[in-house]
Amino acid sequence: MSASFETPKKESIGLKTAGGWPKVGVFFDAVPILNGRQNQMAATDMSTQDYLRRILTARVYDVAEETPLEEAKRLSKRIGNKVLLKREDTQPVFSFKLRGAFNKMIHLTAEERARGVICASAGNHAQGVALAAKRLGCRAVIVMPVTAPNLKVEAVRNLGGEVVLVGDSFSDAAAHAVKMQQEEGLTFVHPFDDPFVIAGQGTIGMEILRQYQPADGSRPDAIFVQIGGGGLAAGVATYIKALYPDIKVFGVETKDSDAMKQAFAAGHPVKLSDVGLFSDGTAVKQVGDETYRLCRQNLDDIILVDSDEICAAIKDVFEDTRGIVEPSGALSLAGLKAWVRRNNISNKTLVAVTSGANMNFDRLRFVSERAEYGEEREALFSVTIPEERGSFRRFCESIGNRSVTEFNYRISDPKKAYIFVGIQTANSRDADKLVEAFEKSNLPTVNLTHDELAKLHLRHMIGGHSKLATNERLYRFEFPERPGALMKFLTSMAPQWNISLFHYRNNGADFGRVLVGVQVPQSDNEAFEAFLKTLGYRFWDETQNPAYKLFLGEFL
Repeated sequence: MSASFETPKKESIGLKTAGGWPKVGVFFDAVPILNGRQNQMAATDMSTQDYLRRILTARVYDVAEETPLEEAKRLSKRIGNKVLLKREDTQPVFSFKLRGAFNKMIHLTAEERARGVICASAGNHAQGVALAAKRLGCRAVIVMPVTAPNLKVEAVRNLGGEVVLVGDSFSDAAAHAVKMQQEEGLTFVHPFDDPFVIAGQGTIGMEILRQYQPADGSRPDAIFVQIGGGGLAAGVATYIKALYPDIKVFGVETKDSDAMKQAFAAGHPVKLSDVGLFSDGTAVKQVGDETYRLCRQNLDDIILVDSDEICAAIKDVFEDTRGIVEPSGALSLAGLKAWVRRNNISNKTLVAVTSGANMNFDRLRFVSERAEYGEEREALFSVTIPEERGSFRRFCESIGNRSVTEFNYRISDPKKAYIFVGIQTANSRDADKLVEAFEKSNLPTVNLTHDELAKLHLRHMIGGHSKLATNERLYRFEFPERPGALMKFLTSMAPQWNISLFHYRNNGADFGRVLVGVQVPQSDNEAFEAFLKTLGYRFWDETQNPAYKLFLGEFL
């Protein structure tokens, strides 16, 4: 491509009023409609002024709404900055994508619309195209990856779109869409690498500046925008930098889908061999030529975050708005928090675009599980204690008054007990202090907080049959979940009976649920029964449970 990738000087466009804003109601001459590859090549010659015209004249409000710019008061207080959320998750299709889709399709010729349109999308652009096609009365074929959330697939079908499921990522779906477009003569509506799509998404930047006008005349210090293919970031950054170059604009990507970051490093768009699928809305193997050019020109930097940080951001949005966004919808907020934390930023006004809320409900299990790690509020450890009296109490004393979030143990060695434990922490330094406390008590410890194998799998697999689990009785207990409740339960267990199995996980419920295996000789049965009655907790005897006998009982 002939266009230079060096960062050019910002253009002076001369559109500000005395108050610093573009004149309201100014309309420009129509810009020629460009299509296909010719469109993308020509687009690289478009100036900032050309894009500003297209953004200011974009047709988006036929289907889109001007979404709120809301302060996340709870999060703002916690991180010491004023955090504003641009609520694109409140759009009619719960995503900003309908802005670019409709703006593109309204500029198609009647003949192009009559042939029908086709697009490739992980789900959000698909809904935008389907809604636009329904409003404009044309056929819409939507190619989506098989991994797209069912919620998005059904939403497209309900809007009248013809869904074709192909491949594992957006890029796989895009390749099939191009093939179908050629075979059936359909009009392709690109999800991001198109000037009209970019301009449609750029109206979000226009709204942010219009909505945030405090009495002191200040502007946001920084705006954070997620990147998949780059259309949203390109549109918002181009508009913001054209008017106020001093406002920082950051793109945010996941560490396992960083196509734009790698493009910046290479000096041109590159194709990733694979992408992470958790943030499905941004799982793009290659950014667009035009979106790359505009992002390279206008973004201040790109921030990378992981899945745990995204989960924490989803929780933050919920706690402030009671709305649940999808992973790609929370990506910008995760980047905002990471930038603040990594650079010790305080007392700034920061904007994050919550771009989508299309997520299958069952994914919330994973989000809830991982949110605490993303916020460094939970740490996982493997602690080795001797199989002898008093060692368990030493372990409990080392924890102190911290809340235990998880506890897994199965007897496996006559001399050593290997405990998998989760503990509530204030930050990563707190986790280091816990390691020191365990080691000081002569309890060898491994910090597993950042171990994906441990977090994803091992925590659910600890157990199995044991040759040492003789005279074992299995019980489920239920107790009121409050700080210190588990420690009280553990210390109340009589020392003369050995704990051979233990499982506990704090799931945020009102009641804690514990599974305990206790080795009780036949001669102690009566005493043990009396002990159970004095505990004061609800319990169920599971010793004869067939599942226990099959997977956990004494090795035969």
